[in-house]
Amino acid sequence: MSIIAAALTLTAAATAQSRLTGNPMGSAPYVDYSKDGYPATYSVNTPADAFDGNLSTCYASYERSYTWVGLDLRTPHVITRVGFAPRNDMHGRERLQLGVFEGANSPDFMDAIPFYIIPDDSAPIGSMTYADVDCSRGFRYVRYVGPSDARCNIAELEFYGIEGEGDDYRLYQLTGIPTVVIHTTGKNEPTGKEKADELTSRIMIISDNGTKLLDTTGTTRLRGNASMSFPKKPYRIKFDKKQNVLDAPAKAKKWTLINNYGDKTLLRNDLAFEVARRLDMPYVPYLRSVDVVLNGEYKGNYQLCDQVEVNDGRLEIEEMEPGDIEGDALTGGYFVEVDAYANQEKSWFTSMRGIPVTIKSPDEDDITPQQTAYIKRYFTAMESSLWTGATAGFDRFHSMFDLDSFLRHFLVGEISGNTDTYWSVYMYKERGNPSFYTGPVWDFDIAFENDDRTYPINNRSGYLYRSNNASAASGMRDFVNRILDYDPDAKPMIRAIWEHAAEHRGLTAAELINYLDTRAAAIDDSQRLNFLRWNIMNETVHQNPVIEGSYAGEVNRVRNYITSRFPFLYNIIGKYEILDGVDGVTVSGGRFLAFGHEVAATGFGPDSRYTVTDILGRTLSTGTFSGSHTFTLPASGIVIITVTDGTTGLPLTRKFTL
Repeated sequence: MSIIAAALTLTAAATAQSRLTGNPMGSAPYVDYSKDGYPATYSVNTPADAFDGNLSTCYASYERSYTWVGLDLRTPHVITRVGFAPRNDMHGRERLQLGVFEGANSPDFMDAIPFYIIPDDSAPIGSMTYADVDCSRGFRYVRYVGPSDARCNIAELEFYGIEGEGDDYRLYQLTGIPTVVIHTTGKNEPTGKEKADELTSRIMIISDNGTKLLDTTGTTRLRGNASMSFPKKPYRIKFDKKQNVLDAPAKAKKWTLINNYGDKTLLRNDLAFEVARRLDMPYVPYLRSVDVVLNGEYKGNYQLCDQVEVNDGRLEIEEMEPGDIEGDALTGGYFVEVDAYANQEKSWFTSMRGIPVTIKSPDEDDITPQQTAYIKRYFTAMESSLWTGATAGFDRFHSMFDLDSFLRHFLVGEISGNTDTYWSVYMYKERGNPSFYTGPVWDFDIAFENDDRTYPINNRSGYLYRSNNASAASGMRDFVNRILDYDPDAKPMIRAIWEHAAEHRGLTAAELINYLDTRAAAIDDSQRLNFLRWNIMNETVHQNPVIEGSYAGEVNRVRNYITSRFPFLYNIIGKYEILDGVDGVTVSGGRFLAFGHEVAATGFGPDSRYTVTDILGRTLSTGTFSGSHTFTLPASGIVIITVTDGTTGLPLTRKFTL
């Protein structure tokens, strides 16, 4: 325990009786122009009214949001208690809900951190309400920041504490998840997502129950496309120097704050990223649920995520330089996005079959004409090889396109029921490597049964992406169809990936539901504050298909979807069967995957021999194959398949009951 923390414990009772005084300060007060005889500069409801001991007076600001009232205590004090009373009118209590108390040692409050938030509207009119404060840092300047659109209205404020600079032994977190605090200069909030819209910022992240603090400088701006139109805005923060943030693997400047406005579970991205991890995608963006306070105003529950970019700990490919314009250097690395919004970007192209592609890296300011021409030509050649057909065509396609990463990405989209899977698809090409790889996954706010265009997903036939109501960038649905319908390797690979993830990585309905419930419990306090700030639980926002009316109901809809989705996909992809009481037996990597009335024998050596018999031992078929072979089984009965591996000479036998 720190010295200051011990002092607070020993002097708590005495401190509670020591009301602090100082010079009142605050935002411009309300100006009343409605009464005859008042000059234009006449102000009422001044900051001093919040400290006059009179519950009949109040402070109110001229502006509606980001306004505050507080004290200059003249010297730093560790605050141990606050008191507050609502304005004496019918809306007084509502105007205090989610009000934030901050402390600072700079008069512009750029270094301010919160030390209390009013959690509800229960403060009675006509009397003081008190709350203890658990924050060991001392502050010279203390203030109350009113919630959005409230004109700060408050009748009385009181601050209690002991003089001293304190320490950072324990700071205040709004809830059990990290608190991200941003203060900006020039404007109260960002208004655009271009470089010119970036606001100089002080950014602090308080975590580990208030025992850890990242305090640094940078900029803040808006981000996203459709998500920018919501009242709850998404942000991108950029530190002046690379930072290690929380437990993220990357040390980087750029980070995103995802708003999840239309996702009333606040967890769909989190859950989809977990699916991607269990499918062993090589890079899954970092994600952590956080509470966000911007210029003293509580903004809600967000997800702090990687900025998807080329960077160590993120997408780890060669970062190109302007001089990389010939030879092997010209071949990579490139990071691109199949992007329905590509024509709104500066660096983009359209492929021969009309697929719009944004070039993410090299950056639009650094990419050279040679690099743009190369990646457009190479993407188009890859695309063309897919349509060539026949064995030779697919051999060339496989040499230019990594089918494995694409199918893992495909499965994330289908398991999560992401209507927008092919609206935006990230891909990358490494230097010296001829293949395009697919990933990472991103953007699942309308997944897991949250899109009225496709609800209910599990009542539809076949894969979701084939639905006419699913969205896709131009040409992309045809691209996926071509792979799934004509590439001979696609279906066996999907089955193998699916089986391995279920057997070895816990990709099952039960495990995902357990993950969902654990995460929902972890953010329960945060989601409650979020939906006080954004009172939308009984509204249709974005693509919501139904109104559940409660957070528990929203989570339960995802739970029910997962319960139904896995059996649905078993009928399409197949479910790995444990037969003859033996699980996981392989011969030189060979194994069987059951898929309805089809069985795929995969991973066998050259010139492997197979025999299919019925229960009486009669031979139904026999032959040889190399690598993989698919057997079509009868509608009913018992069939025994024996494959003798061509490399080892060892047999593998399975019995199938139909």
